[in-house]
Amino acid sequence: MADRATTESWLSKLTNLPTASGREDAVITWARAWAQRRSDLKVTTDTGGNLLITQKGRRTRPAVVAVAHMDHPAFVVASVDGRDASYEFRGGVRPEYFEGARVEFVTTQSVVKGWVVTHDPKTATGLIRATGTGVVRPGDVARWSFSKRRPRAGQFSAPACDDLAGCAAALAALDRARDRPGLRHFGVLLTRAEEIGFIGAIHAAKAGTISNDTRLLSIEASRASLQAPVGAGPVIRVGDASTVFDQEMTNQISWAAAARGLPHQRQLMAGGSCEATAFGVYGYRAAGLCLPLSNYHNMGNLGEVEAGTGRATAMPETIALGDFHALVDLLLLAAEAVDGEGSLRPKLDRLYAGTGHLLKPRPVP
Repeated sequence: MADRATTESWLSKLTNLPTASGREDAVITWARAWAQRRSDLKVTTDTGGNLLITQKGRRTRPAVVAVAHMDHPAFVVASVDGRDASYEFRGGVRPEYFEGARVEFVTTQSVVKGWVVTHDPKTATGLIRATGTGVVRPGDVARWSFSKRRPRAGQFSAPACDDLAGCAAALAALDRARDRPGLRHFGVLLTRAEEIGFIGAIHAAKAGTISNDTRLLSIEASRASLQAPVGAGPVIRVGDASTVFDQEMTNQISWAAAARGLPHQRQLMAGGSCEATAFGVYGYRAAGLCLPLSNYHNMGNLGEVEAGTGRATAMPETIALGDFHALVDLLLLAAEAVDGEGSLRPKLDRLYAGTGHLLKPRPVP
């Protein structure tokens, strides 16, 4: 079982890999190699390129699968003309962040610096001009280029915590589950193209990548707020902007976390939607967990920009390491808890049995 330093090294490696919707190749290669080094794990690639990693051997109860997506908002090169590369931006970022922004192409050969010359917010396309040496080809991924900053003590910053920190947490939990016979039913699903509409998750649901009785723990890195700050623990997500999640699973996880004294928050997180919504629509039982995130989608000063008082500056995404490690613990706890009591009805029945007599009509004087 890996220690904290090792899991933090996985976090660092994954969140620094270049990735975009439909161009998750580097993450897929890393995750596949990680799993293949463990002889007791099985890796299955579905017809959409999603990775399902499960434990070999017989399990005695329906699967619990942690789901995280492998893409992040980024530029994908469409064509190259000399030092100019036309691009398609895949993901949600406000248009203020593109004008003259510094970027870097992360190719198989090198990192090539550049800057955004044009951006059309209606089509999410534009032009980047390379300023550094190196060869850029169609299909390459470009991402924001940041000034190096040292994160505060206890925090972690990287180009793509959303959702590669979720991928790292899911794999760390699976690594620990391998040593616990009672968690043989725990697995991981790493999906593609979430940032353009949960495409990988929808494919997994439609293609039957996971069995119908699978319980899903959908992981995200979501924009922090005053109600869900960075450093106060991972969030048990009641729902998102589109829907609420499985009531019983949410209760089971919440009660188990409270009983164990595990740091956590319980919030709606209605700033966006996540893959739990997609799986729920297609008939799966899904709960949501997330890491509170600063500089969501690399949009630094986002609150001030939305208010019209700040400068749009691309920044690394930031999470708290304590939240990350607590999320690993929470995933393992959730895998056990979802087979426990989750209905409020027995509690309400007991309450009624003890005090229902107070409702009996009193004789009229």
